[in-house]
Amino acid sequence: MNSKLTLIAATLAVVSVVLALNPLYLLKLFGNGVAPISGSHDLLHTAQLIQVPGALGPESLAFDPNGGGPYTGVADGRILKWDQNDRRWTDFAVTSSQRKECIRPFAPELEHVCGRPLGLKFDTETGDLYIADAYLGLQVVGPAGGLASQVVREVEGQPLRFTNDMDIDEHKDVIYFTDSSTVFHRRQFMSSILNGDRTGRLLKYNKSNKEVTVLLRGLAFANGVALSKDHSFVLVAETTTCRILRLWLHGPNAGNTDTFAELPGFPDNIRRNSKGEFWVALHAKRGFFAKWFVSNRLVGKSLLKLPLDFKQLHSLLVGGKAHATAIKLSERGEILEVLEDCEGKNMRFISEVEEKDGKLWIGSVLMPFLGIYEL
Repeated sequence: MNSKLTLIAATLAVVSVVLALNPLYLLKLFGNGVAPISGSHDLLHTAQLIQVPGALGPESLAFDPNGGGPYTGVADGRILKWDQNDRRWTDFAVTSSQRKECIRPFAPELEHVCGRPLGLKFDTETGDLYIADAYLGLQVVGPAGGLASQVVREVEGQPLRFTNDMDIDEHKDVIYFTDSSTVFHRRQFMSSILNGDRTGRLLKYNKSNKEVTVLLRGLAFANGVALSKDHSFVLVAETTTCRILRLWLHGPNAGNTDTFAELPGFPDNIRRNSKGEFWVALHAKRGFFAKWFVSNRLVGKSLLKLPLDFKQLHSLLVGGKAHATAIKLSERGEILEVLEDCEGKNMRFISEVEEKDGKLWIGSVLMPFLGIYEL
């Protein structure tokens, strides 16, 4: 074993022992690494919370063509609709007919049976709701809800392993969507990040001829998707590398890919507002340890072999402290605004920010509530 490998092994051994005795000690020793971003506004703690009783993880939010909702998918496989008049949630749809065992709010071992709806988007022409189910692929359900039907389950002869998010170009009748990994399932997302997996893809589904095209390969945890207002390019979040890529669809740069924005944390979903700007939800800011683990694949893989549970690994990745960060980007990728809940008082580990009627509706893949922040 050379000196570099010896040093890594020794360091990881110490990390393992210290974490086993006191998981927060290392974070205190080196600093939690998630200080407020320069120029940000620590205001998200003022967000109003809407609890989702008996459920967990309202990841994505969507409003129907009549302004109803939001609708959101939760960890037990259901899609719920918020009734703003009655102030309550109602069941709208499911992505799997096998619901007998789907009775717990959070049961990762059953996600492949119950389904795990992530990205949601309405087709405003038809009123159909399209669903990116992490395990069951791209699905669709009509305006009345019920059991969703299959749209895309496999690509190039292989089942989709981690369908994540989408956006719809209604002018071209196509859907752009991501498959985060061809190796890891959603419940293995920490393994995908720490292994440095680069098998994520951006895909295009043509609704008229039902063909699927792979537009980009080799992505490091392909995640959120958003079209530009003029539909000249599509954005895709690369969570592991903390950046957003831009694929040009039309114009002189058509077919080219470049980096749209470098971010101070791990991006989840991207949503465009009415002005053509983009809101990006960060699962967490990238702290001291996260930079080390993610930039060194050997370290990340070695860390997975240590006797650390999910909470300990996640704590290292997010800097030991729950927090929330939402970033607004211009059409050119410039950071226009940063909103935070630095102490995680209300909002934590956010997954999507949807701007509507002067409010930000905020989802979280790990919390039992969503937030509303008044702009």
